[in-house]
Amino acid sequence: MVDAFELLSEQRRPWLDEAALKGRFIEQSSPFHPDRVHGASEADRLAATARYTELNAAFNRLREPRDRLLHLLELESGGSPGDIQRIPPGTMDLFVEIGQTCRDCDAFLAARGTPTSPMLKLKSMREGLDWSGRIDALREQVMGKRAELVAELEAMNRIWADAPAVGDPLRRAALPLERLEQLYRAMSYVGRWTGQLDERRVQLAM
Repeated sequence: MVDAFELLSEQRRPWLDEAALKGRFIEQSSPFHPDRVHGASEADRLAATARYTELNAAFNRLREPRDRLLHLLELESGGSPGDIQRIPPGTMDLFVEIGQTCRDCDAFLAARGTPTSPMLKLKSMREGLDWSGRIDALREQVMGKRAELVAELEAMNRIWADAPAVGDPLRRAALPLERLEQLYRAMSYVGRWTGQLDERRVQLAM
């Protein structure tokens, strides 16, 4: 497995500053950008394109917390997480609320149809605004949960910094991989919930 951290000269850690990561990617990839090698030989262009593609893939893997955590878990544990569908601790209430809200919102959208009278149009508009407010409030909760997760990931960096070096047989036991897996699953749900709520926001605005 390609180590995206090593490829971009980043230390393995749960949290990365996205702006700093992007700067490192640009610095390392710019010599291989197609605009820089258009006058080179075909072999050099192909090699540069391959290198640029590899660096770009590593950057995309590390910049999104959910993908970065999955990659870090695979590197440190030697395999993929187990039951990623299992509801992570501390998210059950939000899971239930979002599921019920999306189902109720879908029912409203299905019944809304096209109002035929001004009174019905006004009623539908008011209900749509009420639903938009509920969806927005729920999305704020999801973003709050995401901020909590990011803060915990940032705090975990010290554990990775203090852990035995990569390759040391004691390294795995020194890392909280079970908690990291829980955070990965929580981030996965946060991403899913954000997409579901954003989809309803678009439909309500139509």
